[in-house]
Amino acid sequence: MSVGNTPPSYKGHRYPVEITAHCVWLYFRFPLSFREVEELMLERGVIVSHETVRRWCAKFGQSYANALRRRRVQLGDRWHLDEVFIKINGERKYLWRAVDADGTVLDILVQNRRDKAAARRFFRRLLKTTCSVPRVIVTDKLRFYGAAHREVMPSVEHRSHKGLNNRAENSHQPTRQRERAMKGFRSVGGVQRFLSAFSGISPHFRPRRHLMTAAHYRAEITPTRFAIWDRITGVACLPAAA
Repeated sequence: MSVGNTPPSYKGHRYPVEITAHCVWLYFRFPLSFREVEELMLERGVIVSHETVRRWCAKFGQSYANALRRRRVQLGDRWHLDEVFIKINGERKYLWRAVDADGTVLDILVQNRRDKAAARRFFRRLLKTTCSVPRVIVTDKLRFYGAAHREVMPSVEHRSHKGLNNRAENSHQPTRQRERAMKGFRSVGGVQRFLSAFSGISPHFRPRRHLMTAAHYRAEITPTRFAIWDRITGVACLPAAA
C-alpha cells in the first residue's frame, strides 16, 4: 500500500507502470471483465493475460482508491445513508452505503443483516473511517436507524424521510450495473474488496456531468482528473520521452 503521496511500488513487475495503471483504470471505470480488458489491450498491441489484470486490480486497486480519497476536498456535513439487498452466491446480503450531499461515497459495508446492530456497526465504522462527525444524517423511515443514531451519535440531527434520501439511493446504480456485468457476486469478502476500490476510483472519473457543459466536462477530466490519476499511480513520475 502507498503511504502519503508516494505511489505504490512496482518492483518485480515486468510491465511498464503505464500499462498496469491503464488496465486497473479500465476495469474499475467501465463495466468490463478481466478478459475484456485483456482484449482491449491486445487491440493496442499489448499482450497481457486476464489473470495478470486480475492480480493488478487486486494489488493496486485499493491503493489507488485510498490515494484518491486522501485528495478529496472536505466532506459535506450532511450524510445520506441507505442499504440495499444484494445476492452473493445465491444468498441475500445487505450493502450499506453512505454518501455526502455532493454524492461522494464515504464508505460501504456488506453485512448479513438489516437491523439495529447492523446500523450501529455501520455508524461506528463511518465515524472511524472519515474521522469526522456530520451535522445531519438523512435516512429512510426504518426505525432501526433512529435507535442506532441515539446510541452512536445522539448530538447529530437525524432526518428520517424517504423523499430526502434519493442521493444515497441513486448512488447504488453503478454497483447494480457492475453486478449485472459480473453476472453476480461470488463471496462477501470479494464484494467488499471490489466495492471498496470501485467506490474510490470510479467516482473520480464521474464528475457531476449533468451540471457541466461538454467543454467544461472535457476540461475537468483531461487536465485535472487524469493528472491526479497519473500522480497517484506514479505515471507522472516517469521521465519524459526524448
